[in-house]
Amino acid sequence: MTVTETKPRIEVAGVQKRFGTVEALSDVSLTLNEGEVLGLVGDNGAGKSTLIKTLVGIHQPDAGEIRFDGEAVTIDGPKHARTLGVGTVYQDLALVDELSVAENLFLGRKPVRKLGGVLPVIDERTMAERAERILRERLDIELDPDTPVEYLSGGERQAIAIGRALVTDPDIVLLDEPTSALSKAAVERVEQLVQQLKASGHSVIIIDHNLEEVRSMTDRITVLFQGRTVDTLETAAVSRDDIVSMMVSGKPLGGPANNGADGQSSATQHSTSD
Repeated sequence: MTVTETKPRIEVAGVQKRFGTVEALSDVSLTLNEGEVLGLVGDNGAGKSTLIKTLVGIHQPDAGEIRFDGEAVTIDGPKHARTLGVGTVYQDLALVDELSVAENLFLGRKPVRKLGGVLPVIDERTMAERAERILRERLDIELDPDTPVEYLSGGERQAIAIGRALVTDPDIVLLDEPTSALSKAAVERVEQLVQQLKASGHSVIIIDHNLEEVRSMTDRITVLFQGRTVDTLETAAVSRDDIVSMMVSGKPLGGPANNGADGQSSATQHSTSD
């Protein structure tokens, strides 16, 4: 896969984050282009989750800069991140089994109407219609919005979690371990969903430990090592063994990389936590 050169949706430049004496991110730079699927990989403690939480405002960087569409931003929290056009799907999914598909899609954001023009009540009809539209048009999945989530397969549950991130109509979707503990069939469904997101114009960042899955879903891959960016490479130009080598050694394939807006930086070893 190739990506047309366009203005980056997200630029991370020299971001650092400390937790007491632990340096979780020491020098992270990367870009996410428009309509691109970017893989984010690294061993445990490389800083992947910390970076994602920084991008959605859960953590504030101690140094460096984050730019959205070329504008430097300070992300105050997940709500602010959503206003910037970011939707996030976390590894635990946070679905409520006893609630329906529609109720899970709009959890905490249920549409309301005024009863008698005064009393606000949940607009069940609007919620069901919007849920069906998201499932059918955005995710290409046939599910009854009234179905309790507890009866869904792993792949269907992941689809609902992704659908919930799409409720706010984001331009950028962050997926944290979207294929974790899924069957082969469910993984294939998630891969289809990622390609549907790309085809509909979304920019996507995926964290995944399964390198073959990352390679099948992404346009480029950024490798982190102990809080630093090792390199960012076109997926088609890098093998699984190449990625493993960078994850283990902290060194780019072609020798030391230059730190810059293209998402490349040299890597040095020091203690960090993810």
